[in-house]
Order: sequence, then C-alpha cells, then structure tokens
Amino acid sequence: MASVTLAESAKLAQNDLVAGLIENVITVDRMFEMLPFDGIDGNALAYNRENVLGDVDVEGVGDTIGAVAAATFTQVTSTLTTIIGDAFVNGLIAATRSGDGNNQTAIQIASKAKSAGRKYQDMLINGSGAAEQFTGLIGLCASGQKVDTGNNGGALSFSFLDNLLDLVVDKDGQVDYMTMHARTIRSYKALLRALGGANISEVYELPSGNQVPAYGNVPIFRNDWIPINQTKGAGSAQTTIFAGTFDDGSRSHGIAGLTAANAAGLSVVSVGESETKDESIYRVKWYSGLAMFSEKGLAAAEGITN
Repeated sequence: MASVTLAESAKLAQNDLVAGLIENVITVDRMFEMLPFDGIDGNALAYNRENVLGDVDVEGVGDTIGAVAAATFTQVTSTLTTIIGDAFVNGLIAATRSGDGNNQTAIQIASKAKSAGRKYQDMLINGSGAAEQFTGLIGLCASGQKVDTGNNGGALSFSFLDNLLDLVVDKDGQVDYMTMHARTIRSYKALLRALGGANISEVYELPSGNQVPAYGNVPIFRNDWIPINQTKGAGSAQTTIFAGTFDDGSRSHGIAGLTAANAAGLSVVSVGESETKDESIYRVKWYSGLAMFSEKGLAAAEGITN
C-alpha cells in the first residue's frame, strides 16, 4: 500500500511563516551613521568661502601703506532635492493577506523608505549634480585636495594615507573620518600584516558602541557605494579613499547632510484611494541634500588599485 505523498499531505497543513522580511538587498555604509544633518528653511543654503585674503605688509615709520587689496570670496549654493516614491497596496490584499505578522501595507512602505535611504547614500558618494541629483563626494573634492598616486594610480600605501590626512586642515588638522571600499580595507589590513607581528586591532568606538578599524585614531568607515571600476590614466579597476571632517553645527567645516527644517527626514503621506483601482497609495518622500562648507574639510586619494 503506497504512503501518502509529501505533495498530497501539504494540502492539509501549512508551513510556518517567519514574520517580517530578511534583508537581502544590502550595501555596507558605516559612515552614514555618523553624518550630521542640518535643517534649512527654503530649498537652498548659500555660504561664502574665502578666496583671497586682504593683504598686509610690514612698513617703516613714514612709509606709504601699499597693502590695500580687499578680500574676495566665492559663494556656494547647496540645494535640496526630492527623493520620492509611491507604494500601491491593493485593498483585497491588505484586508486578507496581512496575517502571520506581515502587514502588507507596512512592508511596502518600509521597502520604499529603505530605497530612499539607499538612494541618498549612493548620491552621497556618486551624485552627479545633474538630473535633480545633488553632487556627491567624488564631484565635490577640489583638485588641490587630491593625493598624487601617480599617472596611472597605485597600490595602497601608508604614505598615501598619511598624505591624505595631511590635506584635511579645516579643523586645525583634526580628521573625523576616512571612508573606503571593503576591498581597500582588506588591502589596508594586508599592509599591517606585512609589517610582521604588527597589531592590527587598532579600532575606533562609535557613539553607538560599535567599533570600526582606525588609522592614527581616525575611524575607517567601510563604504561599498564607492566604485571600484574607476580609471586614472591607463589604469583600470581603481577606487578612491576619502578623508574629511563633519560639520559641528557652525556651518563652517567639512560636510553635512541637508534636510527641510519643517519636514525633516523621511515622511509618509497617505495620498488616498486610486480613482480607477481598488488601491491605497502611500507616498514616501525625503527633501534632502548635501553641503560641503570647507573645501579643506575633504580630501581624496584617487586611483587606488587594490
């Protein structure tokens, strides 16, 4: 006599379903936890950077003062953009398929919110400044703030890291972060191991209690939004390391995220029912941007080959 089959028995029982979702779309960005945000009125923030200082000279008694040139400035404007998306949830699905701890509406809204955060993190590094994107760190770093890694780039070295940190001077030489791709962190650890018996456990403790690698007491944040397919000269498969400062609220140092003062952070708006379908619409949006107040608060080592 044949036993009941697995397929047949499945008609009489259901598998356990784990509540919630297990994240599978993940890009590591430890730096985002530390980025300060500044709420602004209006849709843009304007600020002035020193260009040329007013000159001075040393004069003797009775000399005519020749140092009369005035200071000049460069005005910079950082604008807000809108990260936005609509979640549509069918009424029948919301009413009948939200059991087992899985609220269909909440899951769709949470997914849109996660996508909004990922879009910001991507633009923080790669934003082009076109098509409503704000400009990211790759585009913001001034030419005079870049380490010379050779015409075709070069392998990571302690010398490159030292030169990179030396370029960040807007907080009197204090450096708040370095950020690099996971591939470059592996190369950094290989450099330490190559010293022979070196202590590779230098770490920096974040306010959250989590720890990250450090170099010279500067935290190193893994950021896999940094591309590893860049080219410099005849080189290929290269990447960039950034170092810099975070603004401290004075709007004069390094970088800070921007958001609307009266609508800070992500917001969810119930748009209502679709006119033509049995669907509820929920709008997830974030008015956000990025400011780099001081050019001396951001430096980059481009063309890193490992």
